[in-house]
Amino acid sequence: MSAVPLSAASDAAVSPASAAPLSLDRLALHAPATVLELRSLGQPDDNERILRLTEIGFVPGEPVRVIAHGFPGREPIAVRIGRSTFALRAHEAALVKVALA
Repeated sequence: MSAVPLSAASDAAVSPASAAPLSLDRLALHAPATVLELRSLGQPDDNERILRLTEIGFVPGEPVRVIAHGFPGREPIAVRIGRSTFALRAHEAALVKVALA
């Protein structure tokens, strides 16, 4: 699965004041965003993960926000996409590129 090239996302967690595209695993808690694309990170199973994420609703234009992180670490990540909620691992969320709404 190929993706439309975008500028590189920041490696730091981003607050709603930023306008650059970023990966979902770096989205600040409760910040409203919109899915831009799903992009492989070059790992062997990325295409399978991208297909699964697409099938459950991570498609361009869909509203998304991170609603919680696991305790005591940051995994899993509870994500609200449209009207559904999913738990994703950081490596799955990193495949989803978003823009702040």
